[in-house]
Amino acid sequence: MNITPDLPVIPAPVPADELHDGSRPILLALDLGTTTGWAIRNADGHIASGTVSFRPSRYDGGGMRYVRFRAWLDSLADDVGRLGAVHFEEVRRHAGTDAAHIYGGFLATLTAWCEQRLIPYQGVPVGTIKRHITGKGNADKAAVITAIRARGYSPIDDNEADAIAILLWAIETDGGVR
Repeated sequence: MNITPDLPVIPAPVPADELHDGSRPILLALDLGTTTGWAIRNADGHIASGTVSFRPSRYDGGGMRYVRFRAWLDSLADDVGRLGAVHFEEVRRHAGTDAAHIYGGFLATLTAWCEQRLIPYQGVPVGTIKRHITGKGNADKAAVITAIRARGYSPIDDNEADAIAILLWAIETDGGVR
């Protein structure tokens, strides 16, 4: 009796340079939280971004925000096609216990979803993102928003700005390789 599950082979990330058909790998960047910031580069290089709220209603059970997050990921993947990689803000310290638990739930949901779909994923430390986009690893939210706006984007809040910053980091460093 084999009690070890057959684990899928995880593919290597799709290279950030152009693919054989002239398209680019589709990249998704996320700033995980109750209000999740997202940014995506599609195969033709176009970047779209925004935010989505997973705030529970008063009638929701504790896991409903994660059920809705997974459904949102499924819908996004159905709309854009095969993701080459997912990058997310890797938070090591939270202001409170609730924030840490919520982040942990989103992180577990995201990484399990990526594993099931064989999508490479990578956490990017907060300081790395801030240093890349502002030149300062401890920049505040306003500085990140200002730096993103200086690059021609119009984020509605810090969540969207962080997601765009993560995506730009992934594109410009080839996922940290350069």
